[in-house]
Amino acid sequence: MTLGEIAAAVGGTVRDGSDEVTVTAPVVFDSRRIEPGGMFVALPGERVDGHDYAAQAVEAGAVAVLASRPVGVPAVVVDDVPTAYGQLARTVVDRLPDTTVIGVTGSVGKTSTKDILAQVLSAFGETVANRASNNNELGLPYTVTRATAGTRYLVLEMGARGVGHVAYLTRLAPPSVSVVTRVGHAHLGEFGSVENIALAKGEIVEALPGEGGLAVLNGDDPLVAAMATRTRARVLTYGIDGPADVRAEDVTVDELGRAAFRLVHEGQAARVRLRLYGLHQASNALAAATVALGLGHPVGAVAEVLSRAEAVSPGRMQVTTRPDGVTIINDAYNAAPDAMRAALRALSTMTGGDRRAVAVLGEMAELGEHAAQVHREIGRQVVEVGAGWLVAIGGADAAHYAAGADGGATVVDRAADVAAAWELLRDGLRPGDVVLVKAANSAGLLTLADKLVEEPGAVTA
Repeated sequence: MTLGEIAAAVGGTVRDGSDEVTVTAPVVFDSRRIEPGGMFVALPGERVDGHDYAAQAVEAGAVAVLASRPVGVPAVVVDDVPTAYGQLARTVVDRLPDTTVIGVTGSVGKTSTKDILAQVLSAFGETVANRASNNNELGLPYTVTRATAGTRYLVLEMGARGVGHVAYLTRLAPPSVSVVTRVGHAHLGEFGSVENIALAKGEIVEALPGEGGLAVLNGDDPLVAAMATRTRARVLTYGIDGPADVRAEDVTVDELGRAAFRLVHEGQAARVRLRLYGLHQASNALAAATVALGLGHPVGAVAEVLSRAEAVSPGRMQVTTRPDGVTIINDAYNAAPDAMRAALRALSTMTGGDRRAVAVLGEMAELGEHAAQVHREIGRQVVEVGAGWLVAIGGADAAHYAAGADGGATVVDRAADVAAAWELLRDGLRPGDVVLVKAANSAGLLTLADKLVEEPGAVTA
């Protein structure tokens, strides 16, 4: 698009440059991601003002800046930069009539499902998807502007911190396929109730067109399955525990916690053997398979690609084994209660009954008045899965983990911060231990997981 076309789309004016200059690369809000021919979005912030980096972005290859004031280099100047960024995303989507837009949301599992789905669909056509969890009002436009005329599938994870957030994202990129993974307790403190979470997540289904739309719903979650009444689009359910249009049957888990199952749809079946760790990945893989099957791809081909899918987003069930035999499960990117429970079950399975399970846990954020109770419940589950050692990191939430585990066979240590936890683990880990590192992103345990795998010779599975 030319700067003139962009200005017309977002209600801005071109300053210090020509209307005829063409943007040929993604529009990014992080100057470190600038590609030659791209555009830089100058966002105002509490600590850093993106306008101060405008000249640097142009030096790095950007042809212009989306800004709220003139910046001395070619720019499209608008009243509100984030709003204009969203308007630009919608314009890009509207210029891609041959691209299928697929929206993915849910309290848990949406990033893993998005990653698996992107790998599956890439086998059938050029696919663009969010990197990591760029799933908000900034990450979604960034992802959309990475699409080209050759993009067949645009897979967009859509996050929410309140009612109306998903609806806004669907206006920026209207999906023709919507996926809802699960309604859980993530961000319960912000939503106020599970019912509000279901209301918000279901907005992605309401955005579907009645003709040609497809809703992919988790049939094992009653709150998700009930969303079928909120759309006139075609509905496909997936499930393991009960009746569904697409099913995983004969589910097994190997000694490393990797699931295998028969993928069954309309009388056709094929065997899937996942490389992903944790039984919960079977449901995520099933969601991705349902999308591909709903788009007309054959069961056998879908099963084959599913069996090759790997973890791609950092801190999402990444498994590394060190030379001393210690296995690190880095699942520290985020932590909702349901995801925490699933990760602890995976930890237990991966010990094989003869290795020590070590749970290194930081806070689960945004639980509001439920925080104390939920952290105690997770502490109890640490004991129930047979963990030999719990390292609880932080303040009040760590105390609740410890209280939940009190009286069990699990040895419990508390660490005030990541540095203190590192000291404990460096001296206390034994060859053969299996270590789960998990917490809300704000707890900063990703750096701890990285330190734990830094030993030379560590092998990532």
